[in-house]
Amino acid sequence: MNENISGINYQEVIEYALDPLIIHSNHKIIYVNQAAEHFFRGKREDIIGASPLDIFQETSKSAIRKRIQSAYERPAELIEETIFRMDGTTVNVELYCHPLLLGDKKVIQTYVRDITVRKESETRQKEIIRQINELSTTLVPLLEGIAVLPLVGSIDEERANQLLMAVPVKVQMQNINYLIIDFSGIYTLDSIVTEHLFKINSVMSLLGVQCILTGLRPELSRSAVQLGINLDSTLTMATVKNALHFLGITSSKYSVE
Repeated sequence: MNENISGINYQEVIEYALDPLIIHSNHKIIYVNQAAEHFFRGKREDIIGASPLDIFQETSKSAIRKRIQSAYERPAELIEETIFRMDGTTVNVELYCHPLLLGDKKVIQTYVRDITVRKESETRQKEIIRQINELSTTLVPLLEGIAVLPLVGSIDEERANQLLMAVPVKVQMQNINYLIIDFSGIYTLDSIVTEHLFKINSVMSLLGVQCILTGLRPELSRSAVQLGINLDSTLTMATVKNALHFLGITSSKYSVE
């Protein structure tokens, strides 16, 4: 079997490729494959001869022009852009281009990949995370002046920062005098996140709010000590129920497990 691939018809290869492919030179499109014709919702004869810059928004054209120029020498990095189709609709895409020899002439081959579904999924995911983070900063009121901040799930640095920014504001809005910060739903924390969470206690003290930390596991306490966080002046208790009893709320007044 002859494994020399030099005899492969390159035009056939790209013509039947699933991703839209454009070949252009000197800001003029000289070839598009079937997938590109379908993707851009136009006839091939209307696309060929046009400038590849025409598909971009005005705010992107300057950067794309420089990108195209550099791509004659070396492949350009993968980027995301919003481009226009022939019918005026826009679509989110990934673009990758590289130089190619057409005879003795350098041209550029550009790959276009529709990422609309992925971007929509990312947007939905961000919204879900935003809603979860909003819930995670919710203070649960128990009695007048007393609330619980239940920390649940995985907390990264971004979420810890959000807690540090949002909780003091909510405490003041709700006229909280005693805040029980419950760590029982947290299993793993890195040192940066731990430091951010314990800063909430310091901020509350400056606002005249008494914090009681509950549900601290030994490993979280060790992390605090290793970070040099002094818990000697901080009230710590095993459970929220213990904290409520400390504040003089008996189970007959408020039942909590």
